[in-house]
Amino acid sequence: MPIRFTERFAKQYERLPATIQGKVDKALGFLEVDFRHPGLRSHPVEGAKGVFEAYVDAKYRMTFERRGDLLVMRNVDNHDECLKSP
Repeated sequence: MPIRFTERFAKQYERLPATIQGKVDKALGFLEVDFRHPGLRSHPVEGAKGVFEAYVDAKYRMTFERRGDLLVMRNVDNHDECLKSP
């Protein structure tokens, strides 16, 4: 499934440590193949209709929307910060 990055996602990604960027890259690879990949543990974000959360690791998350056959990446950060503004 094609992926598009919002400006906010791109800026947040650039601020992440290189080790976390690598984990995000791996998670994005899973997402591109199947947004329901078990390693992502993706699920809807409570209170944010149409927005999904996916795990990067135990601490970091990324959020996205499905728009037809396109995934729009919205945010990536540590869990609490990411979900303050999914």
